[in-house]
Amino acid sequence: MRLLLVSDLHYSLPLFDWVVGVAGDFDVVVMAGDHLDLASLVDGRAQAAVVRKYFNRIRTKTRLLICSGNHDLDSKNEAGEWMARWLLGRRNDGVLSDGESTTIGDILFTACPWWDGPISQAEIGRQLAEAAKDRQGRWIWLYHAPPAKSPIAWGGQRYFGDDALVRWIDEYKPEIVMCGHVHEAPYVADGSWVDRIGTTWVFNTGHYLGAPPAHIIMDTDESEAIWFSAAGTQLVRLEDDLTRPIPNLKALPDWLKDGDPSPALDQA
Repeated sequence: MRLLLVSDLHYSLPLFDWVVGVAGDFDVVVMAGDHLDLASLVDGRAQAAVVRKYFNRIRTKTRLLICSGNHDLDSKNEAGEWMARWLLGRRNDGVLSDGESTTIGDILFTACPWWDGPISQAEIGRQLAEAAKDRQGRWIWLYHAPPAKSPIAWGGQRYFGDDALVRWIDEYKPEIVMCGHVHEAPYVADGSWVDRIGTTWVFNTGHYLGAPPAHIIMDTDESEAIWFSAAGTQLVRLEDDLTRPIPNLKALPDWLKDGDPSPALDQA
């Protein structure tokens, strides 16, 4: 299975256009939160309407899996905690979103919402416990915030990670967690786009201005993940130990060169 991971597009329409253009090259596209931008002059409801149209365009080409980030929150739950209610309706349109799980091939995917307080955090705990009952093989989580004290949560001066995620990784040991949130992590000293917590691989694409966005292409059959960014291209093998520093990739692996030329590679 070939996956594309992007995150933190922040209502940058050229970045959404890029994802639409390459989506058909992948079995699954993962968009790990912060689809909207709180700093934009465009009203949040208008942003959401436009982004929904992009979701619809992507899902006509491939399977689309999304989760919310802190920029996506638009209303409060009964406990007064913020949530991304506008994303919940995606379950009716064939897009996996907050609070849902689905199995594609032999992989169980679970999309976790951004939590704003103890009630919504506890709900994620219940979600993961319930999803664990359906786990037959590999398990991948979508979770916008990276785990606490990980290089993928390092912003250059302090960590911005999630302690609860670390506890859940320790309890359930998913194979992969796909994150975002900390834009600077892959580009600063002591930061990274990839880490390993026990047997779990965790990823954060990072974010910079300009298109195409930083992104990760992963092939679960080949057990490799490649990070493409303005800072370079790096590869890790998921069956090997993680060693640092991660060297820059000098040549694309054969599995990424096979077949017709890919728009994703042309624009990477």
